[in-house]
Amino acid sequence: MVFTKSIEVHNMVQIGSTGRNSGKTTIAKRIIAENQERFTIYGLKIITISGARGKCQRGETGCGICTSIDEGYELIEERNCNGVKDTMQLLKAGCKKVYLLKVFHDHLLEGFLSFLQFVPRDTLIVCESNSIREVVKPGLFLMMNNQKSLKKTAANVIDQADIILETSKLANTFNLIKTKNGIRFSENSVENRRVKI
Repeated sequence: MVFTKSIEVHNMVQIGSTGRNSGKTTIAKRIIAENQERFTIYGLKIITISGARGKCQRGETGCGICTSIDEGYELIEERNCNGVKDTMQLLKAGCKKVYLLKVFHDHLLEGFLSFLQFVPRDTLIVCESNSIREVVKPGLFLMMNNQKSLKKTAANVIDQADIILETSKLANTFNLIKTKNGIRFSENSVENRRVKI
């Protein structure tokens, strides 16, 4: 599907990945932990549903996330930080609030705009998603590329990544700064170029 409308969200760091279990949440937690003293941070995990309605996207019995809605989107605030779900880990890492957006592909922008209604001005958003880059241009887009295969959702947007990370275990810092053009790493200027680390 080609979207005719997109928006820029300069205060958002998007973290995507080429495959499952790639370290997105590990990177997100580091960014949150290293910046929570300087920014109010909201977390967002997006699960984009693009297959047959009412069926698991991975062709498995599944966890029930994709089969729990059959149209549009569902936005849920995570309130528990004592579990192992990604949203719980983001909350525990230092986000003021964390949301899970379950959304059908054709409702991505609508679902994201619904989330933005809950986000105060000047709040840093740390978002785990590939597909959201199709409708939102974030201040900074990181792509985890440590998998042997390339998911279709990653293939659609990897060329738009500001930084491509080969591992989530990097020695450098994840301190962020605000600029007039959005969010940037304080020691790694990525404006107008893609960086592979």
